[in-house]
Amino acid sequence: MSWTDDELARVGAADELQVASYRADGSLRPFVTIWVVRSGDDLYVRSAYGPDNGWFRRAKASRRGRIRAGGVERDVAFADAAPDVHGAIDGAYHAKYDRYGARIVNTVVGDQVIPTTFRLDPAAD
Repeated sequence: MSWTDDELARVGAADELQVASYRADGSLRPFVTIWVVRSGDDLYVRSAYGPDNGWFRRAKASRRGRIRAGGVERDVAFADAAPDVHGAIDGAYHAKYDRYGARIVNTVVGDQVIPTTFRLDPAAD
């Protein structure tokens, strides 16, 4: 399954994304608002507050969830990002969010956030 060009454009352009993971019983947890970036034909999210952030821990445990952004709502898989994409992801975060200042953007760029990066893969409808 892959994103459509329209979905990539809309989610990639959205300033914020809402993300929720699924519980073991199949119910959806409450949505949390985070930043999202597009790099190539992929969408990525990172935990600004490290691996102990609640949404990240739950997403890592379940590996599936739902996102809402730019008028798109889709079930997703939380996949590990390839090792060679982190520089491009950092660049995408800088390009999209530097207007908020280095103090905030630095929470989602650099080597320290590599372990908290997910590629969002669309799940089949």
